[in-house]
Amino acid sequence: MTALLDDRPARGASAPSDAGAPAPAPARPTARNRRARDLTRRALPPTAALLVLLSVWQLASWASPVRDDLFPGPVDVAAVLPRLIADGTLAAAVGTSLGRGLSGFLIALVVATPAALLLAHTPWLRRAVGPFISALQVLPSVAWVPAAIIVFGLTDATIYAVILLGAIPSIINGLLAGIDLIPAQYRSLSRVLGARRLQHIALIELPAALPGYAAGLRQGWAFSWRSLMAAELIAVGGSLGLGVGSLLQRGRDLADLPLVILVVLVILAIGAAVELALFAPWERRLLADRGLKRTEDAA
Repeated sequence: MTALLDDRPARGASAPSDAGAPAPAPARPTARNRRARDLTRRALPPTAALLVLLSVWQLASWASPVRDDLFPGPVDVAAVLPRLIADGTLAAAVGTSLGRGLSGFLIALVVATPAALLLAHTPWLRRAVGPFISALQVLPSVAWVPAAIIVFGLTDATIYAVILLGAIPSIINGLLAGIDLIPAQYRSLSRVLGARRLQHIALIELPAALPGYAAGLRQGWAFSWRSLMAAELIAVGGSLGLGVGSLLQRGRDLADLPLVILVVLVILAIGAAVELALFAPWERRLLADRGLKRTEDAA
């Protein structure tokens, strides 16, 4: 009996507990979960804004006394889409315009990059040519279309000439701006280490100028796409294939406002898709490598 009593805990003594044990660490999110969360955080706000805009647009169309053909709503615009998909017109036009836009942008990239490097390392040439390049950048690309038609006729050369004249100045100025922001110590260090000029350009200058270069490329693509739409809108016929801009002109000729609005939305969607798929991730990676974030990612 005494032994049984001795085995009991003393009065006032607390029973052993796990209160002092460390709490288990929370499970760390996996890379897949982080990507899904980031995708949701980035996609949800614009999707919600788009739904709100479409709802307001449709309600305004229903409430407006203006005829449907003069103030079509999203439902009227969407009704045109099946016909364009069924006969293959939309797919052919988008494929033609994307091919022209991307190939023209790549040609502009190949031309503008060495031109910008030449100007950056030839001060007298930059002083002589730089103002004209800036003037070309602010000149509307549509102003080149009549001259290009006179010189090249209704051919693809007209389209590419307008694209190049619109994109090259933006890429040149973007790379020059990035090079101008490189600290002078980089050049001094390169000289002390015995790097040749090409080594300095490839290993130090271009990587350091990447943020400005990326901004120039993004602007160059925007100018390429806008220049392409302007050229396709005016240069129609001849040996030119049907592009998105030509489809827009067809809607104007037919006084088909739902078709015109649909094509405009397609142009916007393609521009947004290229931005979200290519330039935005590249910019985020560049900023992350430098310990920076875009303001929309800071929260």
